[in-house]
Amino acid sequence: MSVSSDTSPGSRPAVALADDVAGATLSTNGGLVHDLKAGAAQQRGTQRRGWLVRRVLLASDIVALLGAFLVVELIFQGSGAVDQIGIRWEVPIFVATLPLWIVAAKVYGLYDRDEQNAEHSTADEFPSIFHLVTVAVWLFFALSWITGLTDPSQEKLAAFWGATILSLTTCRVVGRSIARSRPSYVQNALIVGAGEVGQSIARKLLNHPEYAINVVGFVDSAPKARREDLWDLRLLGPLDSVGDVVRELEVERVIIAFSSESHEEMLDVVRSLKNLDVQVDIVPRLFEIIGPRMRINSIEGVSIVSMPPLRLSRSSRLLKRSFDLAIATGAILVLSPFLVAIALIIKLDSSGPLLFTQLRMGARDRKFRIYKFRTMVHGADSQKSALLKLNKHANGDARMFKVPGDPRVTRVGRFLRRYSLDELPQLFNVVKGEMSLVGPRPLVLDEDEFVEAWARQRLALRPGMTGYWQILGRTDIPFSEMVKLDYLYVTNWTLGGDLKVVARTIPAILRSQDAY
Repeated sequence: MSVSSDTSPGSRPAVALADDVAGATLSTNGGLVHDLKAGAAQQRGTQRRGWLVRRVLLASDIVALLGAFLVVELIFQGSGAVDQIGIRWEVPIFVATLPLWIVAAKVYGLYDRDEQNAEHSTADEFPSIFHLVTVAVWLFFALSWITGLTDPSQEKLAAFWGATILSLTTCRVVGRSIARSRPSYVQNALIVGAGEVGQSIARKLLNHPEYAINVVGFVDSAPKARREDLWDLRLLGPLDSVGDVVRELEVERVIIAFSSESHEEMLDVVRSLKNLDVQVDIVPRLFEIIGPRMRINSIEGVSIVSMPPLRLSRSSRLLKRSFDLAIATGAILVLSPFLVAIALIIKLDSSGPLLFTQLRMGARDRKFRIYKFRTMVHGADSQKSALLKLNKHANGDARMFKVPGDPRVTRVGRFLRRYSLDELPQLFNVVKGEMSLVGPRPLVLDEDEFVEAWARQRLALRPGMTGYWQILGRTDIPFSEMVKLDYLYVTNWTLGGDLKVVARTIPAILRSQDAY
């Protein structure tokens, strides 16, 4: 079995799912692997994503540690808060400890997650960075006190602690940005299973090029008809062709989605991949309710997925509300001049009120009025019926109303929407207790009517200014999938999860080009 491929920059996979396996073939008529980034699939050899990221992050960490150390030394040079050893000895001693820092970072898993998790970012590992630096500084302080070899100043240690956390985080952001610009970062991925789930996974990956996952196609012995939003991906062969496709197309990631094959056949496929140096991702059964709070436990060697209670305790609700109040109140105070400036620009640009208010469905089926800066001409709602045919979701899921290039949007409004600045007044909704910083999408009443049965659990928490729908696609997410994301958020809430969503919101806004 052979696969002809064209890996020239800019090529796209000239493949489409076969209607039946009788006609399935690995002939590509122009190539299987397309470039998500220029030159991504050319001559990677052993320099894959893991190889690249580990080395870039290693260099970033060394630069960050040395930079933080030297900055602190310069700040405290000549001051009263200095150590007894002096900089002549401190520099070589600190350099000698760098291997220990790197080993500790390895133990914390700070070099291995990018290869495994396509969504991994520096925001996800910030808690580990914070914990690592805190433990290291306290260990140094304790050893110094116990041995009496040195008497470090608390001011200098505190400055080094803060500078190191900041520099490690910043340098890792820059390092990842550099790594993601390299061809070696792109991973060729093969999806086992061309049913509804497998094709849904493919669509998600195609809609998020920032993951740098290049889907080369599917393998399945009984595929379903291809979705229209899968470009030209198609079946590459039956289930027993997995090994050949992986070798021929330099596949680095194999995603096991649902297939009609037997349990034993799927196990054989997974076991056969152990010798092919590929990352294997398995979509679990009941994946619609499995979120980040799930834990893998075992009973007599049998792995089980444990779900926590699908209800937030009073302490968790109090913690979330306290977080919302503290951040929203502080943001309003800091951004007040900016909010006034936006209001003035809106007033000068077009006639009408400064704010747009609209009834939305809130927690526990309580309606509230959401606040936004006005981005449309006055009386825009009366023109909605004339634009129904322009609805982006009209031919798919018309429960959502989104019009690309909406003619009702003002010049200033288009800019505000592009960077989600029109949503800043929702900080007042948060302070009033009607919304949260992070939460389910605040639906208009017409959309909320379509949310039924189990999906209404999404209203167990207050709607959010941002959420999974914001960082994972905004207007590109279909209504049914948005509801599932909200359900997962509500049933798997953690404060750490909220912090990650907040940290990923700004990059998502800057990356998006279609906020309307």
